[in-house]
Amino acid sequence: MTDRKKDRKEKLLFGITVVLMLLYLGWRILCTLPLDQGLPQMIFAVLLIVAECVTVSTTFELYYRKLKSDSGRLKLPQIPPEEYPDIDVFIATHNEPCELLYKTASACTFMEYPDKSRVHIYFCDDTCRPEVAQLAQELGIGYLGAENNEYAKSGNLNHALSCTHSPLIATFDADMIPRRSFLMDTVPYFALPDYIDEDGVWRRRTDEEKNEKFRIGLIQTPQSFYNLDLFQFNLYAEDLIPNEQDFFSMEVNQMRNSSNACAYTGSNTVISRAAMEEIGGFPYHTITEDFETSCRLQMAGYITYATDKVEAHGLSTTDVRSMMKQRVRWARGVIQSLQNTHAVFSHKLPLSARITYLNSFLYWWSFFNRMIFILAPIMFALFDFQVVNCTLPQLLIFWLPSYFFYSQSMKLLSSNIRSQKWSQIIDTTFAPSLILPVLLETLHIRETKFKVTNKKKTSGNSRSVLNLLPHLILIVLSVAAILRFIHGKYGMALVYSSVILYWLGHNLISLLYAVAFMLGREMPRKNERIEARESARLEWEDGALDGHTENLSDGGALMVTPGGLPEGMKEFTLTISTSFYCAKLRATPVSDNRLPRGSRHLLPEEDDDEHHICAFQVEPLDEENKRQYIQIIYDRATTIPRELDNWNTTFDDMVRIVSFRFRDLLARFRRRGGQHQAGPEYKKRERRGEHAVDHS
Repeated sequence: MTDRKKDRKEKLLFGITVVLMLLYLGWRILCTLPLDQGLPQMIFAVLLIVAECVTVSTTFELYYRKLKSDSGRLKLPQIPPEEYPDIDVFIATHNEPCELLYKTASACTFMEYPDKSRVHIYFCDDTCRPEVAQLAQELGIGYLGAENNEYAKSGNLNHALSCTHSPLIATFDADMIPRRSFLMDTVPYFALPDYIDEDGVWRRRTDEEKNEKFRIGLIQTPQSFYNLDLFQFNLYAEDLIPNEQDFFSMEVNQMRNSSNACAYTGSNTVISRAAMEEIGGFPYHTITEDFETSCRLQMAGYITYATDKVEAHGLSTTDVRSMMKQRVRWARGVIQSLQNTHAVFSHKLPLSARITYLNSFLYWWSFFNRMIFILAPIMFALFDFQVVNCTLPQLLIFWLPSYFFYSQSMKLLSSNIRSQKWSQIIDTTFAPSLILPVLLETLHIRETKFKVTNKKKTSGNSRSVLNLLPHLILIVLSVAAILRFIHGKYGMALVYSSVILYWLGHNLISLLYAVAFMLGREMPRKNERIEARESARLEWEDGALDGHTENLSDGGALMVTPGGLPEGMKEFTLTISTSFYCAKLRATPVSDNRLPRGSRHLLPEEDDDEHHICAFQVEPLDEENKRQYIQIIYDRATTIPRELDNWNTTFDDMVRIVSFRFRDLLARFRRRGGQHQAGPEYKKRERRGEHAVDHS
């Protein structure tokens, strides 16, 4: 399908959806209020209509942004090497372990730049830890310790601003590992006010062509993660769904370029120092200084632009409680920042940006809406609490067509990153934890303490029993409502009850997903395993094997070799090479198995010899090889899914989750039995990691 035909199809579908949804909402408001049912029913009925209106209005804004997305697109200019300015790279750290900081800082030193002497890298440490200062010295980068910092990340970064002078600043969170192309794919955007594209050739603008109002303030690259997020991991959906945050980074934030309201997300970003000085630095009185910074830059007349190329990968939260705390901070912080800047009402912003910010505020109320949608059919079926006054034929006329086209529009809106089903699952999962904080923050009852998200990779269980309780209560109520509602009904009575039963069942499924999410899952390893097929050579005293790696981690490697390992060898030298890096490692074999015939996809098509798949514990031979090895692991596109698997159904999900949970319980029982039988020696070996090798 050509782009023009695709655009016409999108416009037609969005247009039909808007018309049908407006007709549906008009009918709901004018004809379905239970005026004769008493005050409590009327209050809940009004809340339900408001929830529907808010949900639809925020979606309409996204439809419009999707159609206008091309209007906000910027081209990356080609500029001479001497035009690349000095840039300060800030790695913000609070209490993160040095092993995490090492990866980020080391990767920063590998970033390409025409003149690398113009790249100035700093740890910005607001706890003044001697070990971080020592690490900076070892890596040959700068260290800026912010003593007596009272203003969390904002104070830390403002202290760094006061100590440096480059015209551009790149900011990274402690866990975000940049790719080598990061600076080359972001810095040239700041030359756009001075350069123009003529038929693919970039030249300097003349004085008459320059527009003083065209100023680049911030370039934001997408957030990306090298480990599975908790929805992928806890729901055993590693190959089936993308990261939950991809919808915002890869879709919503980029759509907001058309209204110049894209959000600074705190990392993987390049910012103009002149712009930061004009707005007075990073704002203090908010717990999301990044979001408010982008608001203030836009109000000062600067362009903030979200790109579509992933340039860094970080560590997603690895336990449910940390994830919930992170979302509460985001919710409170966004509301704080909108209140601080008055962005929804400020005439310093165009109307389109103000509407976008209004929807940013309303988004956090979508979790309250989700609870209303869950409770409404329960109240009716379980307690005879009527909140909608209508008949089945009316529902089929007004609701069914609008709901169908709304679902189809959602598919186009998210480019297969997010479906309506997964939006409801995610909102249902977060809703009980976010309703009260959002309400309190809206009423100016503020959370003022900045809480750093825990990014420490653990090997325990990711569950949260406390966050599980509300969903269990709602499941009990839903089941009770279904049983009571179908009791004594048969034939046409069940047909007339079908819409209520549909919503009860629909919501129940989302609640079951939420429970499966909250139950967590045992983390099998502390080091993340990254798929990486690279040339590898295994050497020992009197021989060698050439093969390729399949996946790598900080402490392990999985390699496919032609033939097995020599008998009795305890240690090898493993050399892994890519187009840009080469690392030599000390490799201790853990397993050596013949490659099954069903795994021939791991080999070149013409290779039909007998192969083995071998697992190794690895350790770099020296510091330089360690840094090269880290680049081999992390300077690559991840293989974590970027789109939904449309062949996967809800039934598939339920069967998979239940079967894998049963297997996990059985495996845990067997492990405990093995420990009991093997005694203390088994436990010692397990603590040393000999029964939990990354690639076994």
